[in-house]
Amino acid sequence: MSHERPAGIRVGSGLDRFERKRSVFGTMPFTVKVTPADTGGGCLVIEQANGFRGGPPRHVHAEQEEWFYVVEGDYGVEVGDRLHRLAAGDSVLAPRGVPHGWAFLGPGTGRMVVLFSPAGAMAAFFDEASAMEGMGPPDVMASLFARHGMRIVGPPLDLDRP
Repeated sequence: MSHERPAGIRVGSGLDRFERKRSVFGTMPFTVKVTPADTGGGCLVIEQANGFRGGPPRHVHAEQEEWFYVVEGDYGVEVGDRLHRLAAGDSVLAPRGVPHGWAFLGPGTGRMVVLFSPAGAMAAFFDEASAMEGMGPPDVMASLFARHGMRIVGPPLDLDRP
């Protein structure tokens, strides 16, 4: 029996690999570009859109590297104790085991491509987070992150404060 892999998987601009419309916590639309099934669990690649300032709580992945590539807009990405200001074309890697968080700085709309390697439970995390209408209370968020191999280590970045 042959398990031939496809010659390539094309996902058009603004489209999701499975033509789904989803938003993390009901506010951050994202599209899946590469799935764990496409790569034997090697990675998950998403493109997210941000229309408001802010981002998720600071967290740490036990098993994944997380790579951020800014397509449009201005972002702050904190990795460990260093804050990186990113604009279109900039990227930064958050190694596994290193606390990190990000925030869209505005104005307007921002877009980022984010890669998780290996994929681990990240696809399941985004499925579950997409079913939520907003960020839940701290205990709900801690449980959600923990179920998917992450630990919350601090509040979201607040880059409006000095």
